[in-house]
Amino acid sequence: MAETTGTQPQPTSGIVRGAFGGVLMGLANLVPGISGGTMLLAAGIYTRFVNAVAEVTTLRFSRRSLAFLFLVCGSALVAILLAAGPVKTLVVERRWIMYSLFIGLTLGGVPLVWRLARPVGAAFCASAVGGLGLMLLLSTLTVGQAGEPGAGLMFVSGAAGAAAMILPGVSGGYLLLVFGSYLPVLAAIDDLKTGLKGDFDVALQAMGMLWPFALGVAASIMGMSNLLRWLLRRHAQTTLGVLLGLLLGAVVGIWPFQRAIGERTEGLPQQLETYAPGAGQAAAALGLVTLGLALTLLIDRLGGPKSGRPAA
Repeated sequence: MAETTGTQPQPTSGIVRGAFGGVLMGLANLVPGISGGTMLLAAGIYTRFVNAVAEVTTLRFSRRSLAFLFLVCGSALVAILLAAGPVKTLVVERRWIMYSLFIGLTLGGVPLVWRLARPVGAAFCASAVGGLGLMLLLSTLTVGQAGEPGAGLMFVSGAAGAAAMILPGVSGGYLLLVFGSYLPVLAAIDDLKTGLKGDFDVALQAMGMLWPFALGVAASIMGMSNLLRWLLRRHAQTTLGVLLGLLLGAVVGIWPFQRAIGERTEGLPQQLETYAPGAGQAAAALGLVTLGLALTLLIDRLGGPKSGRPAA
């Protein structure tokens, strides 16, 4: 299926959109509560990404699909390598700033999904409610304690995290917290980055931790992308409705005004409580939401006019 029909994005705008979506996906997968798939939707490249991955995994692909995947995944990898440490610190110490910005970025994807689903029918509305309910249910999961996961758990964690790259609304970082592998994965990424600067023993140790995780990511992406491509072709209204519900539910799950209570494990809070912000903080958060929304809408406009109807 094609994401758009009619006027196609110009090459330059496609590059900007792909790089922007990749960076957002990379950053989102570092942040518990934010979904990489949601960011792909917000950037307007979700269905194109799913189709490109599915084409590559079935060995029926074009150079254009490969180039697009290289751009998106390369941008995501660079963002992860550069931002793993800083993002973790910002989420812990300045959660309201990060989450306010991501709420705006997430809301920017709602008009795109709505446009893709037009004309909207009963199946779309019902599945949107179902997707919203599922996301609210996921938000009640208890976060697991951080520990030293084995290879099997790292594989499962990678598979779960990769599913979140494909499914909007499901946070890869949050699922890693549930499996207790969030901190080990971020620490291994930091070690790998350090090791690549010359300490190869550290790099090899980090790769030993990350390789089963990477296998889980690859296996999950291959399976999930093909399933979603089939669903978008055969049941577009229902699938897009669920995606919209997950997208809206994600906003509820990343309420910015939360603070840590109780003990922390290696700097990461194990429990959070909501609080009422002051007038200044609320105004600043609203400004960040508006900034994120404006940014995604601006990137969306780079693609040119869209009919909004996915092709079968």
